[in-house]
Amino acid sequence: MDLTTTLATPTTGMDEADERVQRLLVLQRAAFGADACPTAATRRARLRALKRQVQRYQDRLADAMSQDFGHRSHAESKMLDLLGSTLELNHAISHLRRWMKDSRRSTELLFLTNSVKVRYQPKGVVGVIVPWNFPVYLALGPLTAALAAGNRVMVKMPEVTPATNAVLKAMLAEVFDEDLVALVGEELVDPNVFTSQPFDHIVFTGSPAVGRIVMRTAADNLTPVTLELGGKSPALVTRNYPVADAARRIAHGKSANAGQICVAPDYALVPRESVEQFVEGVQGTFQGFFGGKVDGHEDYTAIVNERQYARMRALLEDARSKGAKVIPCGPMPAGAGRQMPLHIVTGVTEDMRLMKEELFGPILPVIPYDTLDEAIALVGRGPHPLALYCFSRDRAECDTVLSRTQSGSVAINDWGWQVVNHDAPFGGVGNSGMGSYHGVEGFRELSHARTVFKRHRFFPIGLFYPPYGSWVQRLAMGFFLGKADPKLDAGRRV
Repeated sequence: MDLTTTLATPTTGMDEADERVQRLLVLQRAAFGADACPTAATRRARLRALKRQVQRYQDRLADAMSQDFGHRSHAESKMLDLLGSTLELNHAISHLRRWMKDSRRSTELLFLTNSVKVRYQPKGVVGVIVPWNFPVYLALGPLTAALAAGNRVMVKMPEVTPATNAVLKAMLAEVFDEDLVALVGEELVDPNVFTSQPFDHIVFTGSPAVGRIVMRTAADNLTPVTLELGGKSPALVTRNYPVADAARRIAHGKSANAGQICVAPDYALVPRESVEQFVEGVQGTFQGFFGGKVDGHEDYTAIVNERQYARMRALLEDARSKGAKVIPCGPMPAGAGRQMPLHIVTGVTEDMRLMKEELFGPILPVIPYDTLDEAIALVGRGPHPLALYCFSRDRAECDTVLSRTQSGSVAINDWGWQVVNHDAPFGGVGNSGMGSYHGVEGFRELSHARTVFKRHRFFPIGLFYPPYGSWVQRLAMGFFLGKADPKLDAGRRV
């Protein structure tokens, strides 16, 4: 996932905004100390209050996100940022009591009649670092998990979304005091000030490069981290799936939010004989969605800023200079607009930038393959992606792809919808991240699983105290360990 926010070498000195972060952490720590384990009723009330605010502020949030992007489709903002947040809140509200129940575990046979359970306790103060591409959903998702787990939360918003930050800050302040939920954003001079605080957990969504910096900074305080990163998520179309349908679904994945999605299909692997049909299908679908021109189209989102727009153009120019064929699905925007149409690229080679970098925009490389083994091998040569998309109607073929590849998540015969099914975890693997949230996994990620052993009043644990060598001890050791190898025992030094 691309993230405009960079975490550079910390600057010397602290301004007022940086000092505010430290004051907020002290405030939230004190509040947590006074109420370290809020009840289920309290947590659900907080989640319901957050849900009401999302409903009340939906138009203002959509307007603010459009302002920050230069233009962002209100329908996409509501569908992806706001509906996604509401679904996650609904799931947490419905299941929280069950998540909070102590988990009974079995004792070892040796400790039969005693009891063991796991109690999930809040960790304390959670820091959440949000990217620009879904500034509401990727703020409220971790916030939901943290509040469900009983934590206090400080949210660091991206500096390139000031309008969204302002609305979100006002929205949260109406229902939460800053000792429970606080928001900071573009006013921070040095983002490292945030990650260097001794939080009890940090949730970061962004690029692998910045994720490494977050890990290094957090390590100074031994702060555990959840990293939701990105990578080049492949869309593998097999010979057992209609090419036209795969083209339609992948085209939607590359056009939603103008492809600025961490789980968007990054490139397509297509049987060699079907490449031409696939390209025509993607091109026709995109033009059917938006007509012949996206510049000024209400339903099509702009590239977030000039820096990212220049990066898209540079990727295409690099591919052209190295022999690729670039097929635009519409004219580039006139003037200062940044509503860039989807560009399909064929004839790509591994030395092109668009095959080395996560694209995070409306560019779709199409790579032909001859055998499924060849396609799987190509996927395996790169770092593990955040998502993988397999288009096949053959169950055995799907199982083969699943068993021979690794990714944070998978969708079969579509793209992206695995993320907004909140009973399942969302997270990466390897280069695409570590840890997960959503659903019970998110609750547990931001809780401390505390083992509680309780000895039965009459359990004779004293039989295992010194002096050692009693018949009970010998009987127990013999039962569980069995007999030693006499050949090894013969050479043992006494």
